Amino acid sequence: MHRIGYVLHVSNTKNMILKAENIPRIGDKVTNENLKPVGTVFDVFGPTSSPYVAVKPHIQSPEQLVNHILYAVPSKDERKKRKKR
Repeated sequence: MHRIGYVLHVSNTKNMILKAENIPRIGDKVTNENLKPVGTVFDVFGPTSSPYVAVKPHIQSPEQLVNHILYAVPSKDERKKRKKR
């Protein structure tokens, strides 16, 4: 599990926008600090020195997570690759 960063706001398309501390892979599952699934990484954009992450939420009210820290859980395939190394 990797810390992504803080939720800055919810966009017009209802995606949560985070300021990235660690860059996740597109498609990684996203959880809150209580390990409750909240969405999936949809896009990584912005300058490479300070990127942003868009998360497509799977919850009813993503506005509640503004100013909360979210975490990325790598896919099962990614975990298997890391174990083999």
